[in-house]
This record gives sequence, structure tokens and C-alpha cells, in this order.
Amino acid sequence: MDLNIKGRSALVLGSSQGLGFAIARNLALEGASVTLIGRSGERLNAAAEKIRAESSAEVNTEVLDLSDSAALEAWVPVISTRAIDILVNNGGGPPPGAIAGVAADVWRAQFETMVNAPFRVTAGVLPGMRSRKWGRIVNVVSSGVVQPIPNLGISNTLRLSILGWAKTLAAEVAADGVTVNSVIPGRIHTSRVDQLDKAAADRTGSTPEAVAEASRAGIPMGRYGKPEEFADAVAFLASERASYITGTTLRVDGGMLRSV
Repeated sequence: MDLNIKGRSALVLGSSQGLGFAIARNLALEGASVTLIGRSGERLNAAAEKIRAESSAEVNTEVLDLSDSAALEAWVPVISTRAIDILVNNGGGPPPGAIAGVAADVWRAQFETMVNAPFRVTAGVLPGMRSRKWGRIVNVVSSGVVQPIPNLGISNTLRLSILGWAKTLAAEVAADGVTVNSVIPGRIHTSRVDQLDKAAADRTGSTPEAVAEASRAGIPMGRYGKPEEFADAVAFLASERASYITGTTLRVDGGMLRSV
């Protein structure tokens, strides 16, 4: 299936590695020009070179720390002047831990990075999308928005803010040809999942291998997902083919989440 996004311009947050990198790569392979955003210039350049080796798409990089409010506010007016067709809101997760006793300054810092940053970036690119009558906004969230994950209290709480915002925004911009959707990764094998498995092992006195084996046993497909499998779903929602899908949340989890 031709996703019909060749020549479109995509901005992918948190794309130097993990799910963000896989998404940027897939969009480039479909012919979209892609700008990678991340904190490390070295990692961004390495990621861009990998994508350029596989595709003929234009690939650019920009260093930005989403937790730096001043840098973010200076950057938003810059991107508002660009013709961004596809925005993927993706970012790293907060530190694991119980929700009881989270300090106020931690809540504020994580809110700025996980919630306010994607809201501000979207506000920057959205007017252009609406004026051109075409746009795709895809948010990468977490399975914790459906089934809270033990020891990930901050993530479970703040990721839900994205869903409420996305559903509301989708209705406001649908008539302008802009869609807003969110995608839930299950246990997709990235370095983040490895970190969480290790944290669970340290907490329970187990081993990362044993934790991973137990996790796989709870997934009907019996395995962790591949980053490219998740990225395929995002690329579809970012495409012309998904023009009548908006305000929805798609699970890419191998059947892990058991709720209807």
C-alpha cells in the first residue's frame, strides 16, 4: 500500500533512538522528509546517517531538550514558520517509582517535559496545518493509560493528560483536514523496556531475564514487539490513507492489554 506521503514534511520528537528513531526511519522510507529532534547532537547525527543510508529522503536534525522551557519557547516560533505536515509527539518516560510521595518539583518538571512540551510544539505547527487543510498529529503514549503499570506512577498519571487533550483537539481541527491520534506501545523491545525490566528485577530481587520472560508470558503473541512494527502503525496514521481516522487511540501490544 502506498501511504501517499512522499514529499510531506515530518517532525519527530525524541527520535535519536528507540521508538522515535524507528518512526522517523519508516516515514523517510515512505518518502517523507524528516527532521529528527533530540537532546544529543551526536546521537542525532548517528541516527540521521543510518536513515540516509537506507532512503533517499531529506533528513535533518535539531538539538532540543524538551525539559528546557526557555529553549522550547524560543524554538516554537521558529517551527511555526515551517510547513510541517506530520508531527509525532514522542518523548522519554519519567523515572520509575511509586506515585505516593512524589515531590512537587518532580511533578512540575515532568509535566513540563511530558505534557506541556508536546502541547507547545503542536501549537506551533497547527496553524499551518489548518491553513493548508492537511495535517497529521500522532502522539506516542503508554499502555499505562489503559492499564496502570505498577511502579510507573508518574507516567500513568501524566500520559492520560495527552489522551484528553488529543481527543478534544481532534474534534476542533477535523474539519480542517487535520487528524489527531494516539498510539499505545505494549512491550516493544527498546532500551527503555530493558531499563524497566532491570528496574523491576532490582526491586524484586529477580533478574532482567526472568522479568522479561514473565512479561512475554503475559503477551498472547508470546514475544516483545519490534520497534519497526510499532512504527508501521504510526506511519499509517500519519498517511493519506488514514484520512478518516481521528480522535482514536490505537494499541500496538500483541494483545497484552486485556480490557475491551
